[in-house]
Amino acid sequence: MAGTATADASTLFEYDLEACGGDGEVAGADEVGRGCLAGPIVAAAVVFDYSRMKPDALAPLLSGLGDSKKLTAAVRESLFPLITRHAARFSIISYSNRTIDRDGLHVTNLRILGRSLEALMPAPAVALVDGRQGLPECLVDHHPVIKGDTKSACIAAASILAKVTRDRLMHRLHEDYPEYGFDGHVGYGSKGHREAIAIYGFSRLHRRSFNVTLPNILGQEPAAAGSVAGRDKPAAAEPGTG
Repeated sequence: MAGTATADASTLFEYDLEACGGDGEVAGADEVGRGCLAGPIVAAAVVFDYSRMKPDALAPLLSGLGDSKKLTAAVRESLFPLITRHAARFSIISYSNRTIDRDGLHVTNLRILGRSLEALMPAPAVALVDGRQGLPECLVDHHPVIKGDTKSACIAAASILAKVTRDRLMHRLHEDYPEYGFDGHVGYGSKGHREAIAIYGFSRLHRRSFNVTLPNILGQEPAAAGSVAGRDKPAAAEPGTG
């Protein structure tokens, strides 16, 4: 990934530099998996220290940095070790589908973002979080940034760490639940995923608090939402589950 920085990557670092007044540490936090039907929600936070490495030095090293959803899996994987190497600090936290069902998606989403920032010790002077609203339980002073993964380098980096971590986990879980195709859709509500739920029912990885419209398979009645049909194994434990 080394080489000439893209204009987009340079702009992302410039945003961070302005946020910290031209010098110092900036943290960014983002989450992945909020809208999935199965699996955990994962959040990450990344600190770049612009007193140690200026944007004109960081941008070429992380030239592919951008919104994780718009990057290929190969690019995200290549950026992962570069981000962890050049970040001053980073954290990655996951909460399971059981936590989402127990506490609600919105509360869990805000809480995990806050916990990812709190895991950065010491706390940076400037912390940015992707989204429209602040994190009510977070002990770190922070600022929400709408579409932050397209504006801030540290938020974009956090989004990549979260996305790669979650995708890797879902690929491993695919070995235990191959009938659901987690290695492809990684838990999102694709047509194939919903068809698999209609045939096999919900596994213990699925979020029972979500309303899911299931397709009619070959003229048969779809499995009832929340039912468990066929093979069902206990979900693998994720780090940081509450």
